[in-house]
Amino acid sequence: MSGCPLQRISLTDHVLRDGQHVALRLGDPPTPVPEPVADLLLDYLQALPASTPAINQNSPWLFPGRRASQPMNPATLRDALRELGIPAEKGRTSAIRQLVLQAPAPVIAQALGYHDKSTTRIATDAGAPWKHYAPGDHSRR
Repeated sequence: MSGCPLQRISLTDHVLRDGQHVALRLGDPPTPVPEPVADLLLDYLQALPASTPAINQNSPWLFPGRRASQPMNPATLRDALRELGIPAEKGRTSAIRQLVLQAPAPVIAQALGYHDKSTTRIATDAGAPWKHYAPGDHSRR
């Protein structure tokens, strides 16, 4: 899979259902999807075959692209979200801000595939308690 964060989480088999709960396989353990987002996600999955381009009908992607076996271009998805009034950049920054308040910025950067300077800047702006964390190997030799 590509290094693009969107493509890492956009396979339809990453959406898990156990009858009452919906989760996304972003890592281990899967991440619960809260209501009403869970219902929206399940409705989207049900409508997906009708809205998928004919050339990509058997695609495993949650957001199929126009080319066979390819996901939607991240910029195309971003533009579609903007048209719906969803500010993706603000949501992403807010989510990262919450994460860097819970763990060191370099750890979050590595886990999400971001540059550590970006997450460190967000952590500094958020007043993160991990600002004195020294990344690297701390094992004794």
